[in-house]
Amino acid sequence: MESFSVHSLLLALFILCDLRISFSKQGFCSAPSILESQPLYWKATNPTLSPAHLRELPGFTRSVYEKDHALITPESHVFGPLPDWVNTLGAYLITPPMGSHFVMYLAKMQENSKSGLPPSDVERFLFVLQGVVTLSEMTGLNHKLEVDSYAYLPPNLEHSLKSDSAILIVFERRHAYLENHMAELIVGSTDEQPVLETPGEVFELRKLLPTSLAYDFNIHIMDFQPGEFLNVKEVHYNQHGLLLLEGQGVYRLGNSWYPVEAGDAIWMAPFVPQWYGALGKLRSRYLLYKDVNRNPLL
Repeated sequence: MESFSVHSLLLALFILCDLRISFSKQGFCSAPSILESQPLYWKATNPTLSPAHLRELPGFTRSVYEKDHALITPESHVFGPLPDWVNTLGAYLITPPMGSHFVMYLAKMQENSKSGLPPSDVERFLFVLQGVVTLSEMTGLNHKLEVDSYAYLPPNLEHSLKSDSAILIVFERRHAYLENHMAELIVGSTDEQPVLETPGEVFELRKLLPTSLAYDFNIHIMDFQPGEFLNVKEVHYNQHGLLLLEGQGVYRLGNSWYPVEAGDAIWMAPFVPQWYGALGKLRSRYLLYKDVNRNPLL
């Protein structure tokens, strides 16, 4: 009788979970339909704020801040007017007080919004997560940036960004000048960039900026199919800023292992052990900042 009751209970749970998958888009038993059509990066801009059974628990967050890494999850975002921007709300996810030498923030552009300029000698990279943005150069040239498009603005370049509705992820840092090398304006999109060789690895890698010495950082787009993972267990002098654009998985940072999903942001200090494995049924994609081409002594 006891065995029969256990089997009956398990069967009931499977049936209940199957029903919830069919009729719910979120929750413990729910799973996204592969046939479900949503805009690119929809999950990153409409994230699950916390596991369904913990959403109403006061004080709950998956965010973590340690001396050599941080996981900043969407339920922890604090938006406020973005300094020097018009009709734009910003949430700073990575800033120098954490230990970084760059900032990474979300910019929610609203009706008649317009960007401000970075401080003197600060370079800017932006990537469109939602909506459409018009990038205007002071020469009069305009560039229409849609989802998955990006722009690199070298330091002290006069420009403006305008939109009536868009969400951007923005990186800024004080440029490390190198004699006889000058960074230039770059506008592009992810699908224009080739998939690069990654010896010993299975993930797909695209680099959004040139690898030449003029650029002191690069932005990588990394794609993992379900079950794929990093073979290398990285420990290096480079800093990282990461935004998970699609999918879910497990990220190792130091001696901790964190479940992560689209919308999560990560800061990695120099030499923190790091590793990623993709889970679920859909592709994982993340955008990764990495400082490059400069002597760590300088």
